[in-house]
Amino acid sequence: MAEKNERALGMLKTALSMEEKGYQFYEKVVATSGNELGRRIFQMLKEDEITHVERIQRLFQQLSGGQDWTDDWKIVTVQQRDLSQIFHRLAEEHRQRLSAEAGDLEAIDVGLDFELKAVNFYREHLAHAQNELEREFIRAMVAEEELHHELLADMKLYLTDPNAWFREREKGGLDGA
Repeated sequence: MAEKNERALGMLKTALSMEEKGYQFYEKVVATSGNELGRRIFQMLKEDEITHVERIQRLFQQLSGGQDWTDDWKIVTVQQRDLSQIFHRLAEEHRQRLSAEAGDLEAIDVGLDFELKAVNFYREHLAHAQNELEREFIRAMVAEEELHHELLADMKLYLTDPNAWFREREKGGLDGA
């Protein structure tokens, strides 16, 4: 293990473990979710987690081989760019078939916790990044994990109070505007 990359390798090793656990969790939830909307959203999150795993593995291999940071990790991109738009579209499609099961809500809460911990983990390591390429990688991971958290929070509101969710998204206010 190259000494100069030891700190970054430690961070990547922990990140890899975290992302693999996220993938395994979402994989399990996809198989057990009680509604179609939940399954589709959890499937997208699962796919993003495997992308994160591949990115981190690529970086780990590179840095453990003694190489410096590069932007090669950008080759591995998440498929869903605007998850909030996708969720809005799916929510509209499933508006009449809404059913929030306790297991789905519990899975959302666990997912929210996973994603928040990931955001905090990456933010903490951003302060210790030693070059711009490392900072760029970490900022990208923070942004994607924040998006996942936002998506799950949206889904929780949608499943627990769909009328409030639609009012908020359709910009309908109580002021008559």
